[in-house]
Amino acid sequence: MSVAIDIKGVHKHFGSLHALKGVDLQIRKGEFFGLLGPNGAGKSTLINIIAGLTQVDGGSVAVAGHDVVRHYRQARQCLGIVPQELVFDAFFSVREVLQIQSGYFGLGRENEVWIDELLEALMLTDKANANMRSLSGGMKRRVLVAQALVHKPDVVVLDEPTAGVDVELRKSLWEFVSNLHRQGHTIVLTTHYLEEAEALCDRIAILNHGEIIALDSKQGLLNSELGKSYRVSVTAVTEIVVEHLSEHLRQRIKSVDGHLMELELNKDRDSIVDVINSLNSAGIEIIDLSTQRADLEDVFVDLIKRQQS
Repeated sequence: MSVAIDIKGVHKHFGSLHALKGVDLQIRKGEFFGLLGPNGAGKSTLINIIAGLTQVDGGSVAVAGHDVVRHYRQARQCLGIVPQELVFDAFFSVREVLQIQSGYFGLGRENEVWIDELLEALMLTDKANANMRSLSGGMKRRVLVAQALVHKPDVVVLDEPTAGVDVELRKSLWEFVSNLHRQGHTIVLTTHYLEEAEALCDRIAILNHGEIIALDSKQGLLNSELGKSYRVSVTAVTEIVVEHLSEHLRQRIKSVDGHLMELELNKDRDSIVDVINSLNSAGIEIIDLSTQRADLEDVFVDLIKRQQS
């Protein structure tokens, strides 16, 4: 499979801060790829380097085989980026913004049909002639997506695209982006909503302190030893009194609310049978018991904790 983004040994310093420490990463053509990490991990710096907005101190980056420094025109032509910040020109209408963006790539009136398609797909048609200042935050976010796609790039990078938007907009954006992916576009997503990454991404890299600390398929991460715990929810006939439980079980409690209790158990050391026996010994009659395996958030938190320890 050909490579959409090829990152080799990238280093970046900001004064004494070593923001990226020899990052090596290949994102395949046609992937829906997740780039995750806590605040300050280096994600935005890496995206700015891919976009050609920040120069590396060492290493190289290529988009669709084009070096982002030596062949910057070709690299930009293949790339569309939706920034995290709501950046817009307050003097123009939505259509004018997209026409100006088209002009950056040498596209003129022949691109009007595609602009109309984008406006319709992103539910912006009735806002086409509205000034950017008059739009809500969610509508501005849609315009940023349209700007990133106006030149029909093969690779689309989404930097926190749903930050601060409502549930309805988030759902419609993901439907649109998923459709782009089905059409063959490579999608790179950064997000703090880990359930989004778990639902959408084929492969995931986790970045922390400027280093890739995990890189695997989504299922590979979920099946790993990372985050090896599962949650148990218990519903009892009577109110649960923590003092009646064994010391071992008390250490596993995440929350207790009247007749409901949530426990977090280690998959290797704790047994559901032992939990039930301990609850029965404490005089707690169980009405319902359900379990939930580790999700991507559990894996993510475990990885970050391991690196900090």
